[in-house]
Formats: sequence, structure tokens, C-alpha cells
Amino acid sequence: MSDLTNVARPYAKAAFDFAVEQKALAAWADMLFFAAEVAKNSVVAERLQSNAGAQAQAEFFIQVCGAQLNEQGQNLIKVMAENKRLLALPAVFEAFVVLKAEFEKEATVDVVSATELNASQQQKLIAALSQRLARNVKLNCSVDPTVVGGMLIKAGDMVIDGSVRGKLDRLATALQS
Repeated sequence: MSDLTNVARPYAKAAFDFAVEQKALAAWADMLFFAAEVAKNSVVAERLQSNAGAQAQAEFFIQVCGAQLNEQGQNLIKVMAENKRLLALPAVFEAFVVLKAEFEKEATVDVVSATELNASQQQKLIAALSQRLARNVKLNCSVDPTVVGGMLIKAGDMVIDGSVRGKLDRLATALQS
């Protein structure tokens, strides 16, 4: 998968730079999402792995996507087809989303708690995390009864384990040392 990530990065960067220049980040995100979903389709993926020429693959892909791709999106598909990179479209979309979030100063934070968080708890958590991360925070909340109490917060590479289970594990480790 890291190979596809490396292949996708320059395409995502080019699409992102163009989208910023045209002030069309949301439109490009939607377009790339649709193209990535089309590329994931088993019938389309099989066709893209065939020995058909680059122009034939690009025309097929553009025809499948239809009006979902604007002229510049079609140009991206043609360039990727020439380089036999259409299967990397899902990775291009993922890289584009990362660049977009960084540009818009957004962070998606996963929160796992023992019980469901109410609206005021979520707002307090958003305020605290927004200040700590210097980003606009969007929460993905989930409930896991094995957390016992407290919560587990994941934002990118950062993990904050404020769960009772985590505290007990740290205490056990400290006592064994």
C-alpha cells in the first residue's frame, strides 16, 4: 500500500494545488471521491488492469464517471491513464483529503468512551482539543464498554489514553518495574 501512497502523492498534490488556485477544494474533493469509488469497483478495476491502451482506459473511465468529472478532472484521468496509475485513485483521494484538512486547519479526532458523550461533553472536548491542536476539530465518537471509564482520544499520531483501563495498565507496569 505504501507503493500506491508514493505513486498517489504527486497526483494528489497537483490536484490540490490546482483546486486551491481555482478556489474549488470542495468540488475537487467530491470529484476525487467519486473517481476513487469508481476505481474500487471490481468490474472497473479488472478493466483497468487489462492490456487496453491508455486512451481506451481513460475514455472508459471518463464515460463511467460521466458528468461527475469536469474538464480538469478528465485531464487528470487521462494523465493517470497514460502513466498506468488509475488504480491509485483511492490513494490519490486519501492524500488529497489530508492536504485539504491541513490547508483548512481541520483535524478529525476519534473518541472512544465507556458511555455515550452528551452534547455539552462533546463541546467541552472540542474546545479543549481545538486549543491543544490549533485546529478546527471534528469528533468521531464511539462507545466501547471495555474502556470501563474515561476515554481514549486519537488524533493522527497523537493518542491520549485517559481510560481507567489505560491507567490500570500504566500502574501495573510501574509496579512491575
